[in-house]
Amino acid sequence: MNTGLPPLRALQAFEAFGRLGSVNGAARALGVTPGAISQQLKLLEEHVGLPLFVKDGRRAVLTPAARAYHDLVSQGFDRLLLAQDYIVSHRLNDELTISGLPTLLQKWLNPIVPAFQAAAGEIPIRIVATHQESDPRTLEQSFRLTYGKAAQRYAHSRVLFTDRCFPVCSPGFLERHPEARDPAVMARLPLIDIDWGAAYASVPRWGDWFAAEGIGAVPVRPVAVHSLSSLAIEAAASGQGAVLAQASFVASDLQSGRLLRLSDHSLQMPEPYLICWGPMTLGRTPAREFLNWIMMETKSLRGATVKQD
Repeated sequence: MNTGLPPLRALQAFEAFGRLGSVNGAARALGVTPGAISQQLKLLEEHVGLPLFVKDGRRAVLTPAARAYHDLVSQGFDRLLLAQDYIVSHRLNDELTISGLPTLLQKWLNPIVPAFQAAAGEIPIRIVATHQESDPRTLEQSFRLTYGKAAQRYAHSRVLFTDRCFPVCSPGFLERHPEARDPAVMARLPLIDIDWGAAYASVPRWGDWFAAEGIGAVPVRPVAVHSLSSLAIEAAASGQGAVLAQASFVASDLQSGRLLRLSDHSLQMPEPYLICWGPMTLGRTPAREFLNWIMMETKSLRGATVKQD
């Protein structure tokens, strides 16, 4: 085993493979051939001196040790991305940078941000989706959208909204399982779970939902568990099962009929989503305009204006 750092290209290939789940997906993401990805993965495996992949049918998947390794490698690439965004923000003074939790940006911010750009004169916006919290020292010309206590690390923050969760599924799933609207029956149907990790143990999951519905101790055996809400929502939309989803993340899918709500009851998230910024951020007009816009956009979700920390 080589104790030095592996080649960067091998780590890039490994990160992309673990994130996308296939050699072809990693190849497309990095703009290389599948053969080049396979070669780099083999090089990395030889470098660390441990098996990183096992066969699952016809495809290769990460071993348990490799999954933990991938989590750490991904954090490293997230930090590099944040560093790049920091230096680019100094070069592109007219550009507004917004980093945030991936699903929050993809499913909530992305559908509404064109309205801000249209009203503000097409301000260029750089959106960075990452679970890695920004270094407060680099938040001089940008915003961070985050959840709960993570906001305490930043100089300034305001509450955007506190979300609620309820079960949803695809029209096709409900057609196959019309009894899914009954919570007692739902527990026996294919369920998709979301695991935020140990740091967010209080976030509602299926066991909490069934307890709130008075079902009691129900053994929940999900057909799939995702670390990203967006992946779980896509799995539900494809008919794989029902998912306990956040209202802000499925609003557009419910409106389009791509997903259906299975219950009028909901569970509140224990903490709110917040927008955070650094001491110098509001010195720029586009940043002030964006903050004012997003606070107005979420005013009805909060029920009342929340004062700045």
